Amino acid sequence: LKDTKLTVYSAAWCPDCRRFKAWLDKEGVVYDYVGIDEDENAAAYLESHTGKRAIPFVLVNGKSWVRGYHKELPSRFDSKVFIDEALKASS
Repeated sequence: LKDTKLTVYSAAWCPDCRRFKAWLDKEGVVYDYVGIDEDENAAAYLESHTGKRAIPFVLVNGKSWVRGYHKELPSRFDSKVFIDEALKASS
């Protein structure tokens, strides 16, 4: 992921977002952050591009969206799934 530009759309009040950002930080992944609770246009932008009202979402290289959560999993996040999805989106 080090050659991939990631922009994370997230919020401080979101538990999945905090978990996801903690993983990114622990792994030393560089990313830009857009707080939907801080930027009044961010939530509408995210929904208009993903069709979802869910966070965290990640914009990969400015063109493809990948979710930073996996609600179908008991842990709600799997780093391998995220890495695979992000790498696929970046190619």
